[in-house]
Amino acid sequence: MSTKRVFSGTRATGRLHLGNYFGAIKGYLKLQEDPEYETIYMVMDLHAITTPFDKTKLAENTREVVLDFLACGLNPEKSIITAQSIVSEHAYLMHLLSSEITVARMLHLPTYKEKIKQHPDGVTMALLNYPVLMAADILLYKAGLVPIGVDQEPHLEVAREIARKMNEKYGLDFAEPVSFKTQGAYTPSLTGEGKMSKSVEGSYINLTDDLDEIKAKLAKVPTDSGKGSALPTEGGVAVLLSFVGLIEGEERRKEYEEKYKTEGIKYQELKNELAEAIFEELKPIQQRRTEIMAREGYVDKVMIEGAEKARKIASETIKEVKKKMGLV
Repeated sequence: MSTKRVFSGTRATGRLHLGNYFGAIKGYLKLQEDPEYETIYMVMDLHAITTPFDKTKLAENTREVVLDFLACGLNPEKSIITAQSIVSEHAYLMHLLSSEITVARMLHLPTYKEKIKQHPDGVTMALLNYPVLMAADILLYKAGLVPIGVDQEPHLEVAREIARKMNEKYGLDFAEPVSFKTQGAYTPSLTGEGKMSKSVEGSYINLTDDLDEIKAKLAKVPTDSGKGSALPTEGGVAVLLSFVGLIEGEERRKEYEEKYKTEGIKYQELKNELAEAIFEELKPIQQRRTEIMAREGYVDKVMIEGAEKARKIASETIKEVKKKMGLV
C-alpha cells in the first residue's frame, strides 16, 4: 500500500475544456514528474452510465478524454492511463464493498438528491451505487490521495467509512483516502455564473477550439459600459478579468482593472487579445493532438497497456479481499 499513490478519474464526457486543463491537468502533470507520487489517471466510463447517456458516443467520448490527456502531456510511461470499464475489478470490488454500506446511507447523500432532481426519470441502482463505485475505484489501488472538487467530498467520506468497516471487520489495510489539492486554478464559466462546465452550454472553451471559435465564445460573454468606480466581483466582466489574470498574467489584469476605474475598457480589444492568448496556450496541445491522432491505434494501445498495469494492482487487492471475506 502506498499513501503516495494518487488516483484521479474524469467522467467520459468527450473533449476536455479549459476548466479541466487549468483546474486539474496542470496539477496532474506536476504530480507525474514528482518521484514521490505514483499516479493513476482514468476515464470513468462506468460512472458515465449512472445518468442518462448516449450509447453511440460513449466509447468515442472515452477515447477523446484519453487523447486530450496525452495531448496535454500525460505520459503512459510515467502514469497509468486507461478507461475504467476495461478493468473489470472495479465493478467486482464495488459489489463486495456494497455489502458494508446501507441503502439508507446512500439515500441521504446530498449529491444523490441533486441527481434525482436533474434526472427524475433516470433514478437507477447505478445512480444509487455511484459513491460505492467511487470507493471501489480508490480502494482497489489502495490510493491514499484523491484530487477532487468540493462537490465530491460526501462521496469521499463514504469511501473512508467503507475502508474503516472493511478494515475493522475483515482485517484489511485500506488507507482512508483524503482529498488532495493539486496545483490548479478555478476556471469560471463564460456565462458569468459558477465554474466552467461541460454540462452548461456556452460556459466552456474546448482544448480543441480554434481562434475563431474562441473569439465567438468570448464575444458572448456579457459586459457593462466598461467603466466604474468599483470593480465587478461577479458576472461577465469579472470572468473576463479572471481569464486575463489566468492566461496573460496578474500584471496585465491589474492594467485592465486600472483602466476600468479611469478611462474605461474597450471590451472588443480585451476579448480579441484574450482570445489570441488562449489560442497560443492551446496551440502546442492541439499540435500534439494532431500528431497522436495520426498514430493509428495509439490511443487504444495506451488504454490497453494502462489497463494491464492497473490490473496487476487491482487483481492483488481483489484476491486479498476475497480471502479475508471468506470467499472461494
